[in-house]
Amino acid sequence: MSRLRIGIIGCGSVSQIVHLPTLNQLKDLYEVTALCDVSAKVLAGVGAEWGITTRLTDYQALLSLDSVDAVLIANPDVFHAEVAIAALRTGKHALVEKPMCMNLAENDAIIAVAKETGKTVQVGTMRRYAPAFIEACRLVQEMGAIRLAKAHDLIGRNDLVIEPTSRVVSANDLPASVGESMRARSAEGIRAAIGDATDALSTAYRLMLGLSTHDLSAMREMLGMPQRVLYAAQRNGGRYQTAAFDYGEFVCQFSTGVDNIPRFDTYLQVYGDQRIVRVDYDTPFVRNLPITLTVTETTDGVNKQHTVTHPGWGDAFTEEWRAFHRSVATGETPKANPQDFRNDLVLFRDMIQLMRGASG
Repeated sequence: MSRLRIGIIGCGSVSQIVHLPTLNQLKDLYEVTALCDVSAKVLAGVGAEWGITTRLTDYQALLSLDSVDAVLIANPDVFHAEVAIAALRTGKHALVEKPMCMNLAENDAIIAVAKETGKTVQVGTMRRYAPAFIEACRLVQEMGAIRLAKAHDLIGRNDLVIEPTSRVVSANDLPASVGESMRARSAEGIRAAIGDATDALSTAYRLMLGLSTHDLSAMREMLGMPQRVLYAAQRNGGRYQTAAFDYGEFVCQFSTGVDNIPRFDTYLQVYGDQRIVRVDYDTPFVRNLPITLTVTETTDGVNKQHTVTHPGWGDAFTEEWRAFHRSVATGETPKANPQDFRNDLVLFRDMIQLMRGASG
């Protein structure tokens, strides 16, 4: 298989800023043949910008096209499971932006349909495809006993970066009822995941789905699945969270939140007796920013070596799309697959359960 014909379902900021430029860069692997969005304004603007003439407001109509081999599902989170299942049943492969779905019931339905159809489903946790991260995983595997790990993700609101750096066609032509319906559906999906919950816990769960899946899926790939969640708490209405994951011989400390400072303070760090391995990420909304690997170590207990490397220019989204094409072409299961994403949902559920019992 040379080129995959892609239909994009959901043409918002991440599709405009990241996915379309990436697919254009990978013209030897992909051709975007159709767009779908509920906003006529977005469809017209994005279609004109990229010269894509097939523009649809109904995703079912896009899925019926013979000119589409696979879809990018980048519409609002609450619709991801519905669209993914429909895509698989119409014979399309799917790259689903994170979160793949809202709860375990949706996740298990996707797993079942993917198994039934044999189609590829890849979850959009692109950080795991960065060369610096892959090299970090290799170094951690050979470093011996781990003493401590940290997963940290404090970022500014995305719009603080997007507005001064990108031109985005906004869906401001939609009636208020669309937003109201989406919020109601989101609440229903969260209730199915964690039961009746306070506003703070619901906000905490949304943050887990939207941001923490990047951190915890990378943590799991590097360190494995933790034995349990030792501690979890939220503050500031669920917008700031801390947790501790038990790996038996060591603990991974987790912290996350969103503020008003335009920067990305995001890293995964692992400590051994003689080596510290750290991966630092920057905002995904400016393409090709360095994702760096830092190694601090000693070989003799006397001298310290501190090395910062940037393993080549390129974007994690580009590597993610290369991996998707490879999985479709070979039939091999992506590492970021529905069964893998299920582990994040289990950790989120356990974190929320502990947060219920924490004060504040």
